[in-house]
Amino acid sequence: MSSVKRPINIHKAYHAHVYFDESTLALAKDLCQLADELHKVRVGRIHEKLVGPHPKWSCQIAFSSNVFDALIPWLEKHRQGLSVLVHGVTGDDLKDHTEYAYWLGEPEELRLAMFQ
Repeated sequence: MSSVKRPINIHKAYHAHVYFDESTLALAKDLCQLADELHKVRVGRIHEKLVGPHPKWSCQIAFSSNVFDALIPWLEKHRQGLSVLVHGVTGDDLKDHTEYAYWLGEPEELRLAMFQ
């Protein structure tokens, strides 16, 4: 998909959702833990179930625009094939997961009906 939008730093706050499955669980845990240690971000629970609009198991990394320029290239380099949704946090969940959504790796189809 050539029309994938690359992350840009235009919001005050962001979430990165690291997607994984049973076979990549350890990789995702390590990635999120290392992101926390190196970039001082807020890492949420490792969800081994579907939550919110996310079509796969996921872990949320919350961070500010101050960390964006260091974190995003680091995530791109270390994600080892995992898909990562990066989106602004503006208070408008639908826009955050569509208009303000960017991808590292292969985009996934989000379950957006919950925001309608």
